[in-house]
Order: sequence, then structure tokens, then C-alpha cells
Amino acid sequence: MKVKMEHLISTEYIRDVISRCVKEDGGFGNDVTTNSVSNSNQVREFAINIRGNGTIAGLEPISRGVESFGELELKMLAQDGDTVKDANIAIVKGPVQDILFAERTILNILGHASGIATQTKLFVDAVAGTDCKICDTRKTTPGLRLLDKYAVICGGGTSHRLGLHDAALYKDNHLIGFNNLEKDLGDAIRRAKAEINLKFIEVEVDTLSQLEKVLALPVDIALLDNMSIEQLTKAVKMRDEAQTSMLLEASGGVHLETVGAISKTGVDRISIGGVVHQATWIDVGLDACGA
Repeated sequence: MKVKMEHLISTEYIRDVISRCVKEDGGFGNDVTTNSVSNSNQVREFAINIRGNGTIAGLEPISRGVESFGELELKMLAQDGDTVKDANIAIVKGPVQDILFAERTILNILGHASGIATQTKLFVDAVAGTDCKICDTRKTTPGLRLLDKYAVICGGGTSHRLGLHDAALYKDNHLIGFNNLEKDLGDAIRRAKAEINLKFIEVEVDTLSQLEKVLALPVDIALLDNMSIEQLTKAVKMRDEAQTSMLLEASGGVHLETVGAISKTGVDRISIGGVVHQATWIDVGLDACGA
């Protein structure tokens, strides 16, 4: 599966990520180990490989930003979104000194992003056979949100709102002090819609009685927070009886062991912060070709 990244990760963005990583390593030209090796300016090829099982993410962004490391070329042998086992996924060619300087940054980005893609795919596979989508949340790595969300897409998931700017999500803390939920929330929604062209309006509900009130409002998605299977089933029935196109999104305490049952209640989406913050890095290595 080839994943397009243009709508989410620009070349400018990945170059900025690489630039920050370069600064962490002391800046270009300051690799004291490589600088001490006499043949470091030889041109060589190295293979980037996945050790074990994993779903690839981050390879295409790296290919766009690899020139930030110097005179390097990257040939992709696989695509983001591919699931592989013990496989070479790319060949990087250039001066040894540039490759060795870039090595850890490239492997860190790929290991991190591929871990998220792999974790996401486990959840996506667990709801196979239903129309339910697995969504991410804003529980992302500080400073790497776009990379994290791109990795979720590579794993077959769906990106939720990018930030606080592109969609409105009214949670319990936003509703503090509301005397009349329908009126006060309705007024807030109208003000939000007048401000900007939003992707969607979403409201979190903790009870079915709250959902009943929200179903009468111009809301695109109702977030069903920490509801039981029985409550989720009733929520779907309420939505269907209300003859509204509102989507229902389950969230809170979702695990691989429970996500399948949740998806079978008929909810449209399940948002899971754990696809990012509980992901384990994939082991990615770099080996000299012909060595």
C-alpha cells in the first residue's frame, strides 16, 4: 500500500525535523569519530533494513529530506504502509562520512514512525469486517505530531483533528458552567462555525441522557466517553432512531482485547491514544552493502 504524504508532511516539515536532530548531534562536521577515519569520504552504499516484523512508516519523508545530510541518495525498496519481515527497505548511497552522520537520525525516525504504524495496524486488523475506523488523538510525541499522525495513516488508521485549530471538540471541561446544555452548547457551536471553516464539530458525552440532547444539535460526531458495550449499543440505536447522520466515536480504555467487541456495537469510529503513546519502536538497522 503506497501512502501519499503531501497532504500531511511537507518537505519543509521533514527538513525541520532533521535539522533539529542534527543540532542534537552537535551539528554538521562535528562527528569526531567519523572525522578520525581516513577513508570516510569514500562513496559507499548501505542498506536500511527492518529486523523482525513491522509496518513501514517514515521512509518517504526521509527520502525527501535525505539531501539535508549532504550528498546522499536514497533508493526505496519498499513503500510506507508495507508490512515486512527481515527485509531491506532502502539503499542509501553517498560519502561514508555523510551516511554515518545521518545514520542514527534516519534510523530513529524510521523506528519511531514504524512502531506507531505497526501498533495501529494491530488495532485496524482487530476491527476487520466492520465499517469502524481506528482514529488517533492529540496524545502525540511533542514536536512530532505530523510524523506520528502520518505513521497512523501508514498503519491503516484515520487521522483525527490535527490540532486545536481545524476542528471543534467540546469536552466536559468546556461545558463547565453551562446551565442549559442545548442552548449554551448550541450558541458555542454557532460561534465556532462563524469563526472558521472547520473539519467537524464533535461533542463528548458521558451518559446516554447527554447524548439525547446532543442528537438535537448541529454536531457531526458524538464522542462516547468510557461507555460500556451495552451503553454503546444503546447509543447506536438512539442515533439511528433519531434519523441523523451524526457519527458515533467510542473512546477511553480501549485495548486490543476489547476493540473488536466495541467495533461490533455499530459505532463509526474508535479513537485510541495508545496507537501512538503505547507503540514500541521497530528495530531498524544500517549495514554496508557487500561488507
